[in-house]
Amino acid sequence: MIKRIKMLLPAVLAVLLLAGCNVQSAAATTARYRVTVVAKSRESEFWKAVLSGAEAAATEYNMQLTVLAPDNEENYDAQNQLIEKAVEDGAQAIVFSAIDYEANAEAIDAAAAAGVTIVGIDSAVHSDQVAAYIGSDNYGAGRLAARSALEGTEGKLCVGLINYEVNGANGRDREQGARDTFADSGRAEVVTSMQTHPNAASAHSDALRMLQQHPEINVLVAFNEATAVGAVQAVQEMERVDDLWLVAFDSNVQTIDALQSGAVDALIVQNTYSMGYFGVESAYRLLAGQDGSVEKSNITAVRVITRDNMFAIDKQKALFPFG
Repeated sequence: MIKRIKMLLPAVLAVLLLAGCNVQSAAATTARYRVTVVAKSRESEFWKAVLSGAEAAATEYNMQLTVLAPDNEENYDAQNQLIEKAVEDGAQAIVFSAIDYEANAEAIDAAAAAGVTIVGIDSAVHSDQVAAYIGSDNYGAGRLAARSALEGTEGKLCVGLINYEVNGANGRDREQGARDTFADSGRAEVVTSMQTHPNAASAHSDALRMLQQHPEINVLVAFNEATAVGAVQAVQEMERVDDLWLVAFDSNVQTIDALQSGAVDALIVQNTYSMGYFGVESAYRLLAGQDGSVEKSNITAVRVITRDNMFAIDKQKALFPFG
């Protein structure tokens, strides 16, 4: 009996090997959709989390993923060139976050005219060719930022706003949400606001100058990761940690440390990983003809994190999306 089984083994192995070859051949010839993410950056913790989500979705749906981004978050012209490159390289879908709401529109329209499916994430673009959008309610996030200051303080508030983009939809909407909420409160005045370059060094020098010129400021709002880091540095340098309420957007090592130490009083944290994941997943479903399963607008969660709640499980997941 044993001898017979041994004699059968070579035949069985041969069948299995042939089957394996057939499976491998089928896998090798299976069409993979080609998707390109054109981001604002690849360097910040915000964008690293977004791209991690995009890569996870690409792996899950067996998509060929390319990631492109300009050298800095102000260069919309470079973004337009990257959109053109994605089309030339055969991308079937582009997942895109606009640096400039208006100036990026023509390149996106041209890509759509070439037959490329467009999915927006994070920051919107002025184009009706976007098949789906995944991102935060930025106006609502601005309102949350203002409410955190109003609820955490008493008396009259003198507010300084530090924004990071002139023509992007995100910064504009966040600032407007904060302004409206402060105005509605009846006890807050925005005494000054400024646009800075989206890097920590520029935000630091501009925030420092703002606090020197307006010592009456007792609430400071910084509307993205880079401006938040710069604002923290300015508040610490001016020794205003104890008498100024700082609201900062987005999380990284510096802002989380500042939240623990007291330099930051509230962090407005977005679901960055989900933006990337759902952006690529939506591209897959649209390319696969599953349009009915794709929401035109998918608004991702925004959380207010303070020293009092930062160690709650859901808040830790928001602060550390890779963990």
